[in-house]
Amino acid sequence: MKKPFAITLDVGTSLENRTGSWRTLRPTYVHKLPPCNHQCPAGEDIQGWLFYAESGNYEKAWRHLTKRNPLPSCMGRVCYHTCEGACNRGKLDASVGINSVERFLGDNALENGYKFVKPEQKTGKKVLIVGSGPAGLSAAYQLALKGHEVTIKEGSPEAGGMMRYGIPKYRLPRRVLDQEIARILDLGVKLELNTTVKDVEEEKKAHGYDAVFLAVGAGMAKNAYIPGGDAKHMLDAVSVLRSMEGEEEPLLGRKVVVYGGGNTAIDVARSAKRMGAEPLIIYRRTREKMPAHDFEVEEALQEGVSVKWLSTITEAENPKEIRIEKMELDENGNPQPTGEFETVEADTVVLALGQNVDQSLIDKIPGLDIEKGVVKVDRFMRTGVPGIYAGGDMVPGDRNVTV
Repeated sequence: MKKPFAITLDVGTSLENRTGSWRTLRPTYVHKLPPCNHQCPAGEDIQGWLFYAESGNYEKAWRHLTKRNPLPSCMGRVCYHTCEGACNRGKLDASVGINSVERFLGDNALENGYKFVKPEQKTGKKVLIVGSGPAGLSAAYQLALKGHEVTIKEGSPEAGGMMRYGIPKYRLPRRVLDQEIARILDLGVKLELNTTVKDVEEEKKAHGYDAVFLAVGAGMAKNAYIPGGDAKHMLDAVSVLRSMEGEEEPLLGRKVVVYGGGNTAIDVARSAKRMGAEPLIIYRRTREKMPAHDFEVEEALQEGVSVKWLSTITEAENPKEIRIEKMELDENGNPQPTGEFETVEADTVVLALGQNVDQSLIDKIPGLDIEKGVVKVDRFMRTGVPGIYAGGDMVPGDRNVTV
């Protein structure tokens, strides 16, 4: 008979020879999130729903996934899936295709008509949500599951916020967005479109809301001063993407210059390419410094979008062309002018320099703590005003659908 394996504690002494209090010592197990779960801004239990998906129980996988995220079909298309970059499997061969599985589960649920289970009891509490973007819809979903009466008020003609008015249809088909929104509304959530809330405190008092969740998206474009800029010649990216929701495509012309280096700039350029234009992105820094995700940049380049890195627009006096200056990075990585200029054809210049939240609503709420254009909240999304919460683009953090 073989002797049991002995774990050495110190030189010359093994476990089988030890007696006394040492036998009460046991390993300390530390419960931590898997790196993919820890990385997910939506807080999904990725390993949990992947387990059910792997076993072929797709409905149970979807129901487990949607405990945290009610929009898996949308997220499976627009999420930047940073979870995959953190996946342990990537250290062995390749990361698990988490985002693709999420999209499959979301689409499978739509095809099979899966619905959320309505709560058995109502709490009698009423909550107003201002804005129907991903933050507003997610809050409505979680609150409705708890039995609260939820009303969403949206200033636009359709729900979805920046998912509808800021993400092109080629990335997020409106059929998918509409179906996932409808499933949330089926929980009893009320949606009032073309309704702008101008005074939160007055609205709260007039309709007897117990709480208000502010979820207005960053729909106001940042502008830049360009000498000689013609208003007809210069557009902002948010307006361009929003106009694509109409029945008629915006008239951008053949030569479209997009000024900026974020994901919105990429979206505009790729959309213009699909409309038959010849888009050119002008960005002040190098590709490595570009805030847009690298895979988005790579896809744009493969589709035929041109990019001039280390360049900035200096003049736009001629309605059919612009003047750009070559830049160079200093020792701190900041772009500096070189005095070298060239002229580029441009029927339209689209400014994609970032977005801000319209502060006209939050400026009217006494006691609300605002810093750098966003609302300060605690970890429970509470503002400094009792009964008022905020999330999404209105609070500090990255501005993408997952966050």
